Amino acid sequence: MSKEKVISLTYELRSGSAEGEVIETAGKDNPAEFLFGAGNLIPEFEDQIRDLNPGENFEFTIETDKAYGPTNPSAVVNLPRNIFTIDGKEAEDLLHVGNIVPMRNDQGEPLQGKILEIEDETVKMDFNHPLAGQDLHFKGEVVTSRDASPEEVSHGHLHTGKDGH
Repeated sequence: MSKEKVISLTYELRSGSAEGEVIETAGKDNPAEFLFGAGNLIPEFEDQIRDLNPGENFEFTIETDKAYGPTNPSAVVNLPRNIFTIDGKEAEDLLHVGNIVPMRNDQGEPLQGKILEIEDETVKMDFNHPLAGQDLHFKGEVVTSRDASPEEVSHGHLHTGKDGH
């Protein structure tokens, strides 16, 4: 496959091994599509399916350090609870243990944080990738492959909707 291909595939993603907990699936009724080589997926994943054609199956495990890396303890932080205030009122709909909250870092870059604990003055959040610290086991099939449009290649993503995106 080259960088100019749009690949559609089904898969089952499990934590750790073929016997691990199912994390995510994409079935034939709703296969995953991506622009091959655009950097939108784990490089090791693309390496594993690089030479596959439609109808071919795959099964492989990507180790933690080639996936999302180990869990970083410094990505778990206590933030002042008052930052969850909007127009003078606490955003109660956001403040639930386990909730994923979109935020921005000091440089204004978007990131996702999971609320671990809520105290009187602080909120403990984990900004690690949800799959950090895990080996990832994939099993699936390449469903289709098509040439990407010049616009998809130049934009680095698929154009599938009515507006071209």
